[in-house]
Formats: sequence, structure tokens, C-alpha cells
Amino acid sequence: MPIPATQFIWFNGKLVPWEKATVHVLAHALHYGSSVFEGVRAYETPRGVAIFRLRDHTRRLFDSAKIYRIAMPFGPEAVNDACRQVISANGLKRGAYLRPVVFKGYGEIGVTPKNDPPTEVA
Repeated sequence: MPIPATQFIWFNGKLVPWEKATVHVLAHALHYGSSVFEGVRAYETPRGVAIFRLRDHTRRLFDSAKIYRIAMPFGPEAVNDACRQVISANGLKRGAYLRPVVFKGYGEIGVTPKNDPPTEVA
């Protein structure tokens, strides 16, 4: 089942329109799989939408990036805030599935490039 389109996606530090969140076809992650992700659920509650174990998911995302030797350009709290911003900006009042992803973008190609491709976060 595809993730339904939303109005905004958090991409490299800011909310951007869905159609503007694009990745170059020569992105390192596309050719070498240099990416990590988490799957995070948010649920409707009487007090509003609650993101299930967000800090645990974010810690696991950072641990995975470290294993892959991907330097994170944002701190954990920025990623947590991004998840909250996506829910709020898109009016997701009944819950959501979030997929934070960290990957190597367009830059030098090769299994171990001398010049590290930029890290992208969405």
C-alpha cells in the first residue's frame, strides 16, 4: 500500500510541498543503498495525535546512521520536532505513519567515495 500524498514533507530542515521533495537519480543511496530509516506510528487519542515511542525510534535511527557511518546533519530533537511538524502541517488528526529516512545524496559516486556525498534527511 503506497503512502498517501500529503501537503508537506520535512526535507533537509524545512517543510516543503510534496512535489518539491525530490532526490537526484544519481543519489548515492539509489546506487549503493546508503540509507537508513525508521517506521513510526502516530495515533489519535482524546488529547490529540500521539506519536508512539518517538524518542526510541529516533535513537534507533541515529544508531543505524552511526553503523552505516552516515553523519547526521541534525540532532535528535530536530528530527523529533520534524515528525511533530509534519503531523501538524498536514492536519493529520486521525493518526499517521511516518518514515524518517537518512540517506547519502548526489555527489561523488563509488562504494567508498573520497569526497563524502551530502547527507539528506526527510
